[in-house]
Amino acid sequence: MKILFDFFPVLAFFIAYYLPADRSQAIYIATAVAIIAAIIQVAGYWLMTRRFEKMHLITLALIVILGAATLLLHDKRFFMWKPTAVNWLFALAFLGSEFIGKKNMIQRMMDHAITVPQNVWLILNRSWTVFFFLMGALNLFVAYTFAENIWVNFKLFGMLGLTLLFAVVQAVYMSRYISDTGENKE
Repeated sequence: MKILFDFFPVLAFFIAYYLPADRSQAIYIATAVAIIAAIIQVAGYWLMTRRFEKMHLITLALIVILGAATLLLHDKRFFMWKPTAVNWLFALAFLGSEFIGKKNMIQRMMDHAITVPQNVWLILNRSWTVFFFLMGALNLFVAYTFAENIWVNFKLFGMLGLTLLFAVVQAVYMSRYISDTGENKE
């Protein structure tokens, strides 16, 4: 359920993109819908939990800024940069976490649930850093190489699918270091 909530603005964008009969304005209608959906997402999360989630706030800020630029300047490239900006910010956050505090980002997110050796946390964190950087670059490649509707489909299905696949690969990698008793393999 949480993943659906996290992808609500992307899903709203996708649906809004394919609804209008006038294809020439679809990207702009979908951009406006994504802005509204992101505002609803952040407000809804706050109403349910009485707190904000950093990922939602970062996404909201980028959607509003790049979406507004897209709508005001009537230039879809601004909004097409949004997935790249989000992924590259995540890459920087994961990389920076290795130098700030005692735990890197992936360890902060997961060490309450699993225990693996310190070098595994470092490998996982660096893997996610590279993954986010590559996803940002891949988004630009698709946005500037293929038709708009291909990019829209990639934004939902391609990016989500690649992220889920990468998470499964990471889980398989981690499983080698987790024993049945919860102790680390050396």
